[in-house]
Amino acid sequence: MSEKPSDDQSSASGLPDDVWEQFARDTERDIRSSAPKEPSARARMVTERLREQDARGESPPGWRTGPTNGRASPRRKLWAVLGVAVAAAVVLVALKPSLLPGDPFGTGGSQAADASPLPAETAAPTAAPGASDPEKPTLDRPFAGSPALRWAEGEAGIVLPEAKAVGPVSEDRVRQALKMTKKLLVAANLDPKTVRGARPAAALSLLDPKQPELFDELNTGLRSPSREHDPVTLFSRFDPDEVRPAGDVIKVRGRMTFEKGSQGGVAVRADYTFVYPVVRADGPPEVTRTIVRRVLDVELADPARYRVTPGRLLLVKYDQEIGNSSCDLYDGYLHPGFPSSPSAGPTPSGPATDPYDRSRGIDHGDGGHCGTVTRT
Repeated sequence: MSEKPSDDQSSASGLPDDVWEQFARDTERDIRSSAPKEPSARARMVTERLREQDARGESPPGWRTGPTNGRASPRRKLWAVLGVAVAAAVVLVALKPSLLPGDPFGTGGSQAADASPLPAETAAPTAAPGASDPEKPTLDRPFAGSPALRWAEGEAGIVLPEAKAVGPVSEDRVRQALKMTKKLLVAANLDPKTVRGARPAAALSLLDPKQPELFDELNTGLRSPSREHDPVTLFSRFDPDEVRPAGDVIKVRGRMTFEKGSQGGVAVRADYTFVYPVVRADGPPEVTRTIVRRVLDVELADPARYRVTPGRLLLVKYDQEIGNSSCDLYDGYLHPGFPSSPSAGPTPSGPATDPYDRSRGIDHGDGGHCGTVTRT
């Protein structure tokens, strides 16, 4: 497409021959690359088909016009709204699984997720526990509808305070007294044999036998219970022919304090509430609960100064308050009432009390009348 210039032209331009030839080749290549090209047969067919679809209004989505906004955007907005709703529903169900019919996750009820355990009680409460969901207890959830749902289980509910020396009594001696008091509470109220009505031998072994009147009273009550000698004033016992525990868990809440004792040792006060779910020994699996609050004053005396048995506790005083048990039945057992059939005995006529209210002291100013409980 170009000719080599004559010698006159090359000389006139002042350019060497090799430079001029390179210039000619580059110019020819650029002209060829920019020239129109004839489309292939396939390209002509595709173009013609798209032109015909466009004329009939059948252009595929995205052809020339790009994606439409009439449906795509609203659909994204709709799913965004639905996503928020679904997320909220998931959170709500996680917090309260019973909202789903049939309990598909096997949580056993509405309180399973929000029944976080309470911290240990370190001081007297200022009020009764708040109201609980009005749920009926079942074999799977025997503490449903009870403040005790958030209480610790068994021995874990008896948390010892930090031991410190009191006067001449060493820290180790105080620690020993606290541990022995816990053992007494466990043996008298949590030991499976004791709860099922057996003789509380382990609890008796912790008490100083050099309290003859105390042992006479306790042994008489266990052998021949009566109004004057009733072992349930110190031991939690159920008649195995009447009821059996609804599971293996007993809920416990309370606190323990200590100070210098009157007999050269350390005095310990224990104030604990025990919640027992039970069912009838023979009958429908209906669950009820008996609530027992116990306040014990014991002392680990100084055997070098007083006539006591080393390593045994002096039981100075004990008191109790029992919720949901028959009045005027003194056979050595607790007799809980069931919703379908109240317990035997006279109709309660005393004041109504909340057995879960640990903010008040134990009051016996009812004139000897049986009271009622506001909840179990």
